[in-house]
Amino acid sequence: MFDRDKWQEIFSTIGNNKLRTILTGFSVAWGIFMLVVLLGSGYGLENGVKREFMGDAVNYLSIRSGVTSEAFKGMKPGRQIQFTNEDREILRTIDKVENSSTRTYIFLQNGLLSYKNEYGTFDMFAITPAYREVESIKMMNGRFLNEKDINDYRKVVVLGRAVYEALFKEQEALGEYVRVGGVPFQVVGVFDDPGQDRDIQRVYLPASTAQRVFNMGNNIQTVLLNLSDTDVAVSKQTEEEVRKRLAAKHKFDPGDKRAIGIFNSIENYMQFMNLFAGIRFFIWIIGTGTIIAGIVGVSNIMMIVVKERTKEIGIRKALGARPRTIISLILQESILITAFAGYIGLVSGVGLLELMGRVLPEHDYFANPEININIALGATALLIIAGAVAGYVPARKAAAVKPVVALRDE
Repeated sequence: MFDRDKWQEIFSTIGNNKLRTILTGFSVAWGIFMLVVLLGSGYGLENGVKREFMGDAVNYLSIRSGVTSEAFKGMKPGRQIQFTNEDREILRTIDKVENSSTRTYIFLQNGLLSYKNEYGTFDMFAITPAYREVESIKMMNGRFLNEKDINDYRKVVVLGRAVYEALFKEQEALGEYVRVGGVPFQVVGVFDDPGQDRDIQRVYLPASTAQRVFNMGNNIQTVLLNLSDTDVAVSKQTEEEVRKRLAAKHKFDPGDKRAIGIFNSIENYMQFMNLFAGIRFFIWIIGTGTIIAGIVGVSNIMMIVVKERTKEIGIRKALGARPRTIISLILQESILITAFAGYIGLVSGVGLLELMGRVLPEHDYFANPEININIALGATALLIIAGAVAGYVPARKAAAVKPVVALRDE
């Protein structure tokens, strides 16, 4: 039940000790403010890194050919390993491999891509359709490459959004022909990619067509394997199997790390996630420590308040005030100071994060600093509980004061 007299007395006490109350509240507000800002900034870093991963799947291995660095069965080091279409077939049967694809950069003397009077130089890749599972490609118009394009050696092409905008100037592109190194290819789709800007400056051609048209033989540069399991241990086992199979075919030591290079997106992603989990834990330690320091300050102030009001408390008890009434009075004052100061710190911290999100320029590894609403509510509840704890010891001490002793106090 609301006790107006009690709250008037609490506000009167606070008003008579403004400076002390402000300094005490500031320590609590600063603690929650720092916790919110640090957590929000940590999430900003995490969001930036996650945005980098948005452009690619996080369950694939990328295997690229290299140069041997060790002698093997009478063969000297320094041999160039050249992948072919057969290598994809060898690797696609490995356990846990969900699908496989290839990617080969197309080097042309005349590397221009043109449409009528518009020209540009862009990254051109010969791929197989399953490559879409590696890149988070979103079709804006038309379709992506399919198996029929591969089997029929179709001269078709899919353009990145930046390529389309540079060549077609918002005009219809589907069905039109662009010239790749002087050879006409029909546009069947335009895609977007949420990853980095370079991903939308790409042009994708069917691997079989590119190999035939540009005299690439059956050579490829990179094999990509999407795994059905995103466990790091499974991905490392798959890596070993990949090295074993390719070493047997191309005759190099399986332990020769330079013969082939393997990028493990699963391991890379988990390393980043574990790093940010550690950062969040460290931030919580710092923020909680700062809040505890503020709460200790509140407790000390309430001890002083009890000491100053010893005689008053004695008079109350002499007039029949119960211990729980005394405890309630001290606890409510403590909770009020802590909760109000914490709320100010919480609002200030969220406000600063909002300002940072609007003012700071977009950066590759920092985006949308924010704090989870559940964390904000949890911090508020923690403050209320902490305020009660901070005031409980002084309140119990006040309730234990004997009226006779209190009335003698000077």
